[in-house]
Amino acid sequence: MNRRFTATVVRATGSWYDVLTDDGTALRCRIRGRLRLKGVRSTNPVVVGDVVSCEVEEGDGEGVIVDISPRRNYVIRRASNLSKESHIIAANIDRALLMVTLQSPETPPEFVDRFLVTCEAYKVPVTILLSKVDLQDPEAVAAFRAVYEGAGYEVLEVSVPEGRGVEEVRGLLAGHTTLVSGNSGVGKSTLIQTIDPSLEIRTGEISESHHKGRHTTTYSTMYPLQGGGAVIDTPGIKGFGLIDIDDAELWHYFPEMMRTAPGCRFYNCTHTHEPGCAVIEAVKAGEIAWPRYESYLKILDEDEKYRK
Repeated sequence: MNRRFTATVVRATGSWYDVLTDDGTALRCRIRGRLRLKGVRSTNPVVVGDVVSCEVEEGDGEGVIVDISPRRNYVIRRASNLSKESHIIAANIDRALLMVTLQSPETPPEFVDRFLVTCEAYKVPVTILLSKVDLQDPEAVAAFRAVYEGAGYEVLEVSVPEGRGVEEVRGLLAGHTTLVSGNSGVGKSTLIQTIDPSLEIRTGEISESHHKGRHTTTYSTMYPLQGGGAVIDTPGIKGFGLIDIDDAELWHYFPEMMRTAPGCRFYNCTHTHEPGCAVIEAVKAGEIAWPRYESYLKILDEDEKYRK
């Protein structure tokens, strides 16, 4: 006789899924084949953070995921092969922490802005962690903060060796389910392990020859925190292609443009060329940072070929 129960996915390898029940029991599961046939264009039908229904036969130590509860939100990107498929990073999260470094390695601005757009689109609150701040140029740090705080985002400076920002991040994590994401080498795993030393998380060094981070996290994993809540550590992401966001709605996910757009002359303004565009005027006046507006234009241009 099969026993059915509800659990949360805490690790996903693509073939097997580790789940945790409400009473803290861990179980390894596979997914029922038909779950892959629901028309989801995702490379991963079940993701970390999913609440799932599982069945296990009495006397059998392995289970089967038979259903997925509706997700209240998720963070999604285009699959790395640039197809029309998507890759969901995590689901049902209270907050995302985007870790960024300005050098050693450098996080591309377009990566930052695409990640932020996705969080806005799927209603995931996001805080930017400016990592390894002890190694960064102070002027570059000030310029970065001006751009993103001006857009409306909280930016925290973090240096694990100096203990800087660690307590603030610990406060953000307490009692919440939090996704920690960023390029390889920005210090995600190191920060998480500093906040909770009881966790066994692999960490690595920066490649001196290429100044890029080595992948130390192979699969997305949710770790329960001693102080309550859970943190999701993710593999480093190289690129962040947007998916299922139309050109006409893209500006809705730039908070500073949303605040300014009501002043535009035309209700359907694209904020690219129209006369009487309040957004363009705000860019000229320095009220909207040029790098952010430039990202908006680049996303409109670069993603067009994937939407056809």
